[in-house]
Amino acid sequence: MSTEDKHRDFNDIVDHLAADYPSLVRPPWPRWSRPVLIAVSIAAAVVWGLLSVAMVAWGLSGIVLTCAVVVVCAVAAYLDARRGPGRTPSQ
Repeated sequence: MSTEDKHRDFNDIVDHLAADYPSLVRPPWPRWSRPVLIAVSIAAAVVWGLLSVAMVAWGLSGIVLTCAVVVVCAVAAYLDARRGPGRTPSQ
């Protein structure tokens, strides 16, 4: 069996699985481009560092602030993940 036959068989299997399980053909995560992902990661690291300092410096107020920021970020990430690819927030 040649390599091309193996590739054709593999593609047939993948096509069959994709037809049976449509969730396998969804776009890969993350939907953001690499530069945006890098910028968001750096910003998140800086914010997390500042929140860590706030928890130590401000005590309970810093902890409450950190919890509030984490909840807001978690909700934003959930809403972004629920939004389908190519859809705007108003759709």
